[in-house]
Amino acid sequence: MKQPCCFVTLVTIELLIPHAQSLKEKRREVRGLKDRIRSKFNASVSEVAYQDKWQRAVLAICLVGSDKSKLQSDTANIRNICEATTDIELTAIEQAWL
Repeated sequence: MKQPCCFVTLVTIELLIPHAQSLKEKRREVRGLKDRIRSKFNASVSEVAYQDKWQRAVLAICLVGSDKSKLQSDTANIRNICEATTDIELTAIEQAWL
């Protein structure tokens, strides 16, 4: 039996939420973005840094699939979603293959 091929990528996105004046406002914006990414890409998404800062957040997004080019395309689409979100600024994005 042939061994199945599997690709795993970790996308780390640093965000700035300049209008947030409280953790509650920040969490509302971040939760909305996380929910959109989860539903559209069936990805695992977690806030991994700056949980106690009002205007900053880092999301870690994990995608798994058998087609590497599809995962690269999904990463580009995730970036587009983040950039299109009006109340959130994308400050950095990194992708690592695991």
